[in-house]
Amino acid sequence: MTEHDGDAHDRQPWVGETYDGLAALLAAGTTDTWDAASLCAEWQVRHVVAHVTMPARLSAEEFGAEMAAAGGDFTRLSDTVAARDAHLPVTELLAALRSPALHAWQPPGGGAAGALSHAVIHSLDVTVALGRPAVAPAAAVVAVLDQLTAVDGAFFGLVLDGVRLEATDADWSWGSGDVVRADGGALVALLGGRRLPGGRSLADR
Repeated sequence: MTEHDGDAHDRQPWVGETYDGLAALLAAGTTDTWDAASLCAEWQVRHVVAHVTMPARLSAEEFGAEMAAAGGDFTRLSDTVAARDAHLPVTELLAALRSPALHAWQPPGGGAAGALSHAVIHSLDVTVALGRPAVAPAAAVVAVLDQLTAVDGAFFGLVLDGVRLEATDADWSWGSGDVVRADGGALVALLGGRRLPGGRSLADR
């Protein structure tokens, strides 16, 4: 595994840069862009944005009420909120992506690293699906690659034995065995359990 200095870096600014980049990309798009399929199963781009911007719209009390209504099931909560808020005005969703509250948010117990992986992975759910370059800083993509491989893919239930991952756009590699070569953003998406456009998936190897 290639060594990087990401652990010594304050990662929180990368979160804001990622969301700002996603907002800029979507602001320049059309309604068709918002309605396009993302890498998240059954979610359009607008659903992904509604999901990641929850911290900018929901207070702690409102989030608690949503969680109670979902019976404590965060996946159910996410699906409910995404389905409902995906149809908010585009201007409101863009403002939420640019919100300082979202840029400073950290998941409970996840810290800046958790905030960064959330922002980068979901931004790639949009950009990879649209065939656009990553909006996350290149160093942030590498940091998330390091996070996901540090636990051998366990975050998303993957088994990475006998796999070597190689980034085509960065000095980054990990593992040994059958080579999976792609740009860093695509590798993050694969490690996130996603199926790339065209059907490529680490689960199918």
